Amino acid sequence: MDGSDSYFMEKALMLAKEAYELDEVPIGALVVSADNIIVGRGYNVTENQFSQSRHAEVCAIEQAGKTQGDWRMEQCTLYVTLEPCLMCMSLVCLSRISRVVYGASSPLFGYTLDKELLPFHYKKHIKGITAGVRADESKLLLEHFFKHKRKDE
Repeated sequence: MDGSDSYFMEKALMLAKEAYELDEVPIGALVVSADNIIVGRGYNVTENQFSQSRHAEVCAIEQAGKTQGDWRMEQCTLYVTLEPCLMCMSLVCLSRISRVVYGASSPLFGYTLDKELLPFHYKKHIKGITAGVRADESKLLLEHFFKHKRKDE
């Protein structure tokens, strides 16, 4: 982990807080180019858009493709506050993103639970995965969200 990982994770946490304000599961994601420019931003909008595919990572990767004018992101890094699910890691592979940095681990849906199901080119394209960057902040935000959700029900 380098200093820029913490910086970009802070930006992803700010996006997660935006999701929280919309009553979405607070997960934020960024796609950052090789020259440290944010080319894609996203946060969960599954509830507001009535779609199980509108994860933070998907939104950030889609925006990055439009920003760059290319779906290939070979020199990019994905920053996300929660460990990506299998769907999102598959999209990372298809997008040729070379590095993933995430905060908290996901005991329910994280890709590590099912990584043997990832596409065969998983290790070919992803050069590095860094876990646990600002994990405590990510976890605390999620716990706070679900504690309030359960209280409201």
